[in-house]
Amino acid sequence: MATLFLNSSPHSANSHGYRLAREMLGALHRDADPATLIVRDLAAEPLPQISGDYARAITSRDGDTSQFAWSEKLIAELEQTDLLVINTPMHNFTVPATLKLWIDHVLRIHRTFAATPEGKVGLLKDRPTIVIVGSGGFHAGESAKQPDFLTPYLRYALGSVGIHNVSFVLLQGLVMGDDMVARMVDNARASIAALAPFNTAVEPA
Repeated sequence: MATLFLNSSPHSANSHGYRLAREMLGALHRDADPATLIVRDLAAEPLPQISGDYARAITSRDGDTSQFAWSEKLIAELEQTDLLVINTPMHNFTVPATLKLWIDHVLRIHRTFAATPEGKVGLLKDRPTIVIVGSGGFHAGESAKQPDFLTPYLRYALGSVGIHNVSFVLLQGLVMGDDMVARMVDNARASIAALAPFNTAVEPA
């Protein structure tokens, strides 16, 4: 199974979610060709901003298609993989700018979605998608102290290109001490291990 792993945590390899994802993906890809795992660190290697030339190209019938080079590269990574794993922090109630920029490149009319009278219809195949969400506080459950705009936004954005099989794994309370972090990571590890395709690759913790 080919996998695309997106990291948008500015901590990159020091992120709890990043390390957890690499641990689980390492087990899944242990006996596979390394080329079947694509890792794109959106924080360590930021994508180019959407430019005026890009905006003109996407809104013109005869626009300069060379402006879509990065968009095509990122869409191709999605098209050639069967599993999508995203590690993201919650920044100010929603996704960080690095992940939003990836979404802006990938959501492209006539390429990854069609506009219909009923709304956007995704043109990409569905595939299992796991989103690990790290946050210092709590935004879900009985201890929630703030709203969560990340989960509904990301579910809708991915659904707009045809990806509906999305599971969210929460790493909350990460600034509340080592014991809390360890407990949250263990819970997240067990949650991921129970999801396809990991449930056939590793034993739940």
